[in-house]
Amino acid sequence: MRLLFLLVLSVCLCAQETPTFTVGVNVVNVLANVLDKHGAIIRDLQQPDFTIFEDGRSQTIRYFTRQTDLPLTLGLLVDTSMSQERVLDAERRASFRFLDQVLREKKDQIFVMQFDLAVMTRQPLTSSYRDLNDALSQVDTPTRNELQNGGDRGTLLFDAVVKASDEIMRKQQGRKALILLTDGDDNGSDSTLEAATEAAQHADTLIFSILFSDSGIGHGPGRSILEHLAQETGGGLFEVSKKTGIDQIFDTIQEELRSQYSLGYVSDKPPRVGEFRKIQLKVDKPGLLVQARNRYWAQP
Repeated sequence: MRLLFLLVLSVCLCAQETPTFTVGVNVVNVLANVLDKHGAIIRDLQQPDFTIFEDGRSQTIRYFTRQTDLPLTLGLLVDTSMSQERVLDAERRASFRFLDQVLREKKDQIFVMQFDLAVMTRQPLTSSYRDLNDALSQVDTPTRNELQNGGDRGTLLFDAVVKASDEIMRKQQGRKALILLTDGDDNGSDSTLEAATEAAQHADTLIFSILFSDSGIGHGPGRSILEHLAQETGGGLFEVSKKTGIDQIFDTIQEELRSQYSLGYVSDKPPRVGEFRKIQLKVDKPGLLVQARNRYWAQP
């Protein structure tokens, strides 16, 4: 997340304190999860354990926190195309439980969007569990009439990501993520995969992709698409299977969202024009995997 801060005196690098700034600077914020080789979240790292690079140049980490109680802004994007008809009830039930576990009313905000041959926001951002619950109850596949009038349009996954990012997430601050429930197929969007990826990056929004396929085959182009969206934004890819149920995946996503490291630096090369810049975040300990976005939108 790229934020404008006011630099106050100094930056506290203590793990549980929020840094305060008193002089105007552009701070590049990077959220990261660190996992061991078994996929378990590592929570006890300190600022000296991290090294960060921008376009290959080492940067000085100005602040570092491990915060688990920050407000969340989430978008639940549900694929309601006919290819998901048989798994939609399972997705809906798991989403109900996820909202019940994650949503802290008056603190977190969530919106619900469905996409098939159209993109529809079922519920704008809200902290109301009742409103979200009602919206999820209405999420459904297209009617026969809608299918007949849909023309040649198919599943609008990319358009949904662009709409959610540009129209909703760009206006929000703080910790933001889109959760995609889909088989990853897109066969009708005006937007491209790259446009969807850049829209999420512009909005400083993580994407957590949940591959839920009726066919049970998760190794086609859909998987590659969802993996790309997750990797390029610093989120994660999960696949529903007999061994890993959707409830378990939602639990993991919740844990990752609540257990992120937040690192901030001021670029040694102030931008003169708007441009994407590469980020590489490393942990100076062997055997650990860092999940973080790999570029950000720099602007004067």
